[in-house]
This record gives sequence, structure tokens and C-alpha cells, in this order.
Amino acid sequence: MCTPCCFAQLACCCGSAACSCCCSCCPRIKQSTGTRFMYALYFLLVTSICIIMMSPTVEEEMKKNIPFYNQMCEKMNAGENCKTLVGYSAVYKMCFGMACFFLFFCIFTLRINNSTGCRAAIHNGFWLLKFILLGGCCTGAFFIPQEETFLEVWRYIGAVGGGLFLVIQLLLLVEFAHRWNTNWSSGVEYNRLWYAALALVTLVLFSVAVGAVVFMGVFYTHPEACLLNKIFLGINGSLCLIVSLLAISPFIQKLQPKSGLLQPGVISVYVMYLTFSAFSSKPKEILELDGKNETVCVFPLNSGSESDKQIVTAIGTIILFACIIYSCLTSTTRRSSAALRVYRDSEPETERARCFFCYGDDAEDNNEEKTGSGQNVVYDEQEGTIYSYSFFHFIFFLGSLYVMMTVTNWFHYDDHKIEKLLDGSWSVFWTKMVSCWVCLFLYIMTLIAPMMCPKRFEA
Repeated sequence: MCTPCCFAQLACCCGSAACSCCCSCCPRIKQSTGTRFMYALYFLLVTSICIIMMSPTVEEEMKKNIPFYNQMCEKMNAGENCKTLVGYSAVYKMCFGMACFFLFFCIFTLRINNSTGCRAAIHNGFWLLKFILLGGCCTGAFFIPQEETFLEVWRYIGAVGGGLFLVIQLLLLVEFAHRWNTNWSSGVEYNRLWYAALALVTLVLFSVAVGAVVFMGVFYTHPEACLLNKIFLGINGSLCLIVSLLAISPFIQKLQPKSGLLQPGVISVYVMYLTFSAFSSKPKEILELDGKNETVCVFPLNSGSESDKQIVTAIGTIILFACIIYSCLTSTTRRSSAALRVYRDSEPETERARCFFCYGDDAEDNNEEKTGSGQNVVYDEQEGTIYSYSFFHFIFFLGSLYVMMTVTNWFHYDDHKIEKLLDGSWSVFWTKMVSCWVCLFLYIMTLIAPMMCPKRFEA
């Protein structure tokens, strides 16, 4: 009974068949969803290897447990104790291979409109062959000549690509805020409860934002130190207040009647989160108090013990890369692509108020299924693609660069290790602080855009 399923899995790995699980009790899966899941799995695998390469603990364990470790490294031309396979340079090379993999498929899948062609079949199948290709790209990166020049150039390319990845996510956050307000506002016409829901959520969002300002004012400022924290907390809090007043001002309401406080509430919460994250990433300040050196402007509940640091680092790493993969996947839905003008719908979409309006915005289910002993697969792209294949790979290409810069602590890479991922550095601080201002600027531009280009926004 399991023989047909085994052959199906073999076809998934070596052929163009869609990927599915052998277990028939698993819920049916769309072909488009399964494909994106497999690419995300590849992405996560390489990311995990990069984390391992940045860990001195793993390096020490390899030295202790692998016989003739140094001799093996010399035969592999990996340097003494495999120095070229660990550290920031190894992460740069691994991410270079992964970036080349996704960039190749970005070019290869240009202008694919449905899943029936040869190129679409390669995109949706042949997973074993693509795994070998990915491994070959990452391995080949270690043989690049003129290593110092390569690392220097690739570092700046990574910074630009990682920055662009952040900008795309901020654009989609602004689009999400507008869509949330538009979707729930459309329900007010036939049910006044949607108005109550809008008011409640808006109140909660602003309460969280104000609470975050108070929290950071208490724990991340000091009367005699942390001047930057005081300045930026005041600036970001004032900017959030300004955009909130701007969103409900009469001249904005005239051009955008559905503009309200929900959108600035979402933006304010996110800006406060980035501000908190920036303060947490800033190098610790030491102040002499009563003849003793004390660390100020840090959260007081952190005991500072080694075990606590390991737990916090592990949880922070998992959350960080879960957010990266989520961002990569959500950036490539049809609606997100349309917001970035990558994918255009032929017909305008009508809004229907729903609590979970982000779910189910792709194509409706197709009745064609693969039946058998395994999991059913819905072939939902026979008539047209659900998402832009090329843009999907481009986002993962940028995500590879963002992972590379994040794991190596951006420009403070020399003595960095994964155990210090959540320790402070100025490059991470300024990256997150600038992200706050970019997010606010993008939102303000969406408010004043109808004033600047009125013809484009006419109904």
C-alpha cells in the first residue's frame, strides 16, 4: 500500500511532481503552498549551517570528537583546524552560494504565467536535483580566488541587499495597515459592530504604543546617562503623534475618507518595537555610581548568568529567523506582489470584511487533486500562477543577504560569534533606528501621495 506513495515521493524529488506527505491523514495542500514550503526549507537549512559556523562551541566540539581533525582540514585545504570553514568568512561564502541559487531561479522563472510549462515544472519539482545544485553553489563559493577582495565587495553588496529587504518589509507593513482599515471599514455599511471592532483595536494599539514609551522611559533612560536613548525616544514618540494627527486631519480626510487612526496605530506599535529593539541592541553604557561601575539603561530583570544568556540567545535566534522566513513567504503572495507593482490583477478585487482578512487571498481551490495513498495535492495554478515565481526567488535572494549580515552582526564582524547575537553593536542600533524613520516616511508618503499626484488616485 505504501509502494505508490514511495514512488510519488521519488517523483517529487527527481521529477516534476508536486511534493506531498505519505500520510493520507494530512490535510490537502496546494501545489503553490508546497513549493514555497520546500524553498523555505532549503533557506532554513543553509541558515542553520551559517549559525553553526558562527559558533565557537561547535568548533571546539569538532576538534575534540573528530579524529585527526587538523590533518583532515589540511587535506581539504581548509586551513589549520578548518579555519576557513568557520567564522564570518564562511558565512559570507555559504550565503553567497544560496544567493546565487535564488538569483539563478529568479532569472530562470521570468515571465511564467502558469504551471504547465517546462520552466514551471522545474520550479515546482526536481527537489533532489535542486538540493544538489544548492549544495554545489555553497561548496563552490569556498574556492573563490582572492578571498579578501571578494569578502570586502560582497560585504557591501550584502548591506545593500539586506537594506532593500528591510525596505520591502516596511512597504508591506504600511500596505497591511491600509488594507486592515479598508477591509474592516467596508463592513461598517452593513453591520455597526465592525465600527466597534475598529475602535477597540485602535484603542488597544495606541495603548500599547503609549505603554511602550513609558516602559522605555523608565528602564532605558537614566538622569545622568543614555542621552541618545532620550533623544530618539522623544523623536520617535513625537513622530508617531504627528502622523496620527495627520491621518485624521481635514485635508487628508477629504482625499482619503477611509483614512483613520487604525493605520497610524499599527505604524506606531511597530515603530515602538523597533525603538525598543534598537535600545536593546545598543552597546551597554557603564556609569560610576557611589564608587561602583554599574551598567545602566538595561532591562533590570536580566540576571546576566551564562545559562540565561544562552536561553535568551536561542529564543531570540529562533524568533529572528522565523520572522525572516515569514517575511519572505508573505512578500510573495499575489496581493503583496500587487502592492509592490510586481503582480497585477486583471480584475479589481472587492473587499469583504473578515476578522482574518489576510487568510485565503490567493486563488480559490481547484477541484483537481492527486488522489492515492498519500496526501492530496490541489493543482491550483493550471490557469494562472498564484504568485510571481521570479519575484519569489528575488525576495529569497534578498533574504539570503539579510541573513548573512544579521548573523555576522552587520559591519561588526571581526570578533563576532553567534552567542553574541543579541549583544549590543552600533551597526545594529543604527539599522533599526533608521528603519523606524523609513517606516514613518513611507506611511506619510501614502497619506500625501493623492495631493502630489491627484490624477493617479482618481476613482
